[in-house]
Amino acid sequence: MPTRDPRIDAYIKRSADFAQPILEHLRALVHESCPQVEETIKWGFPHFVHAGGILCSMAAFKQHAAFGFWNGELIDAAATAGGDRGAMGQFGRLQSLADLPGKRALAALIRKAMTLNEEGVKRPAAKRDPARAEMAMPAELAAALIRHPKARKHFETFAPGQQREYKEWIAEAKQTTTRERRLAQAIEWLAEGKPRNWKYMAAKPAAAGKTRKPREP
Repeated sequence: MPTRDPRIDAYIKRSADFAQPILEHLRALVHESCPQVEETIKWGFPHFVHAGGILCSMAAFKQHAAFGFWNGELIDAAATAGGDRGAMGQFGRLQSLADLPGKRALAALIRKAMTLNEEGVKRPAAKRDPARAEMAMPAELAAALIRHPKARKHFETFAPGQQREYKEWIAEAKQTTTRERRLAQAIEWLAEGKPRNWKYMAAKPAAAGKTRKPREP
């Protein structure tokens, strides 16, 4: 029997009218494609879990919805491309069902994501770009900033390098528990207007020529 989380029912119900049929469609298709899937809420929006790992997630915002695979980098890029690259997930800003791939194509992608989870494949760790190119916003951080306007306001005033420090810190967390802990800490610091390495910046040398970096949660 499908495992459904009543919190997701409530999430869909309080979403904007345009988003509700999108979320319902995605939810139904995930269950149809992966009967063993489990539902949960992480970082404030619906996630689907399979074979011990996150399979995919969906979210609704004021003017668009989003859907993405946890191992999105390993899913066929051509099949998932087509939306605003700055949007959360791999399908851009969803404003109607027409913005999604067809049911058969999307089901095939879900099954591919299932296989990756079943085989224990992990998404590649974030790599530092020597050219310091713009780094994509981690989906979890983007969603958290939307829910916390004060933190978002401070984040948007930071220099690109300071924004990158937070992005990398979240993206490089390999364990889900570590990522969640870092995300909570990041939002707390951002709400106070603090850069990622504020402790290090404020610390006084303990000895000549030496400083201590802050302990990571």
